[in-house]
Amino acid sequence: SLPQEVKWLDMLSNWDKWMVKRHKKVRLRCQKGIPPSLRGRAWLYLSGGKVKREQNRGKFEELDSQAGDPKELDVIEKDLHRQFPFHEMFVSRGGHGQQDLFRVLKAYTLYRPEEGYCQAQAPIAAVLLMHMPAEDAFWGLVQICEKYLPGYYSAGLEAIQLDGEILYALTRRVSPLVYRHLEKHKMEPILYMTEWFMCAFSRTLPWASVLRVWDMFLCDGVKIIFRVGLVLLKCMLGTREKLKACQGQYETMELLRAIEPRYMQEGFLVREVLEVPVSERDVEREHHVQLKRWRKNRGELHCKSPPRMHGARAIMASEPPSRQDLRQNPTIIVESPLPPPQPTPQLKKGEKSKEEKSKKKGSMKKAPTVMEIPNPYPLAGDPQRDPQLPLRDPQLPLRDPQLPLRDPQLPLRDPVPTLRNSTVQQPLVNDTPLPNTPEDSPPPHQPTLNDQSLLTVSPLQKSTQSLSSIEADQDTYL
Repeated sequence: SLPQEVKWLDMLSNWDKWMVKRHKKVRLRCQKGIPPSLRGRAWLYLSGGKVKREQNRGKFEELDSQAGDPKELDVIEKDLHRQFPFHEMFVSRGGHGQQDLFRVLKAYTLYRPEEGYCQAQAPIAAVLLMHMPAEDAFWGLVQICEKYLPGYYSAGLEAIQLDGEILYALTRRVSPLVYRHLEKHKMEPILYMTEWFMCAFSRTLPWASVLRVWDMFLCDGVKIIFRVGLVLLKCMLGTREKLKACQGQYETMELLRAIEPRYMQEGFLVREVLEVPVSERDVEREHHVQLKRWRKNRGELHCKSPPRMHGARAIMASEPPSRQDLRQNPTIIVESPLPPPQPTPQLKKGEKSKEEKSKKKGSMKKAPTVMEIPNPYPLAGDPQRDPQLPLRDPQLPLRDPQLPLRDPQLPLRDPVPTLRNSTVQQPLVNDTPLPNTPEDSPPPHQPTLNDQSLLTVSPLQKSTQSLSSIEADQDTYL
């Protein structure tokens, strides 16, 4: 989901800080499952393959260009079509999936010629190739073979036999009933656990369970592989009813080869694995005990493998990476047509940039003067206007000469004005005669446009007369 992807992107961007300070949170998120879109990148960071690749740039191309041992290459070619034959990457002979698988396995035989090629490496490399490019898959395979499962793919398979004895001893503590049954029928661990451990359950479990197991395995190390083996043994042989159907070694082997699907279901398996009380310290303690017993009965190991690293944190602590090694490279590079931005010059202490200086200069500029427009109708108390200044700009025309003075379709005036919001049109003239006024008396004097008295009256006198006439009308109405 999107929130999980955002969290994982944040972790991958600050991987060293998360691994040092918040490793428990990283482990918890691996137990919940890595988002599919980021699983390949996360696996490369968890295994230390990212750092290994950065520290050995060009190494894979160099190995890929070499011919390789013909005997090793012949065995590799025979195994290509056996790895996940129904997966779209490996379904066609000579397809890009099989070609990349061949390149990765051939490069490993050249990288570790003393170890050579082991058939169990092919499914490990195929799972990695399903999530990352060939070069990344190669370095992931190197880390699994050298850090997580050292000595598993060497001649003699001594390391896997030693881990089989460790699993046998842990079974005695986790499930005594299963241990007694295996001991009774002399079931050597190498008979049933070789493919489990050497292929990291990639050829045993359903695909969804394989991915969840690998998420935890690359985070916490080989103890997850031991826990998964213990869960399967306990589920298949952990009750007396089931043991009654296994009366011999053959029946027990057939039962362990055909594990019931319900026990391999993703949710059930992960829950059971997290509840198994086996820690790194338990694995190391049993390793020392079994190694001492091996030396006593069989002598020294012929193939001395490097010490095993229990998970991503131990790998990072053994080889501390630099920030450059952990830097994420873009998957897709798009060239922009725009020129690259110019680097901003570093200013000395107290020095100001050109933009700040221009801003200050601009703020100090005087505002443009606003021309004051005189009032064409001054009051008595207003200051006198300079008669030399024009009332308006003489360059502007009085009006647009193309526009008519008025709409010719409209009448000059309404011959009978009416009151607003009135349904009946009534004249505005009051026909009621004034009191104490004879009907035959002549009408009061009405001023005309030719009356010279109006031409000599000031505006203040006009307003006074209009107010007095309004008051007289109101008295008359009352």
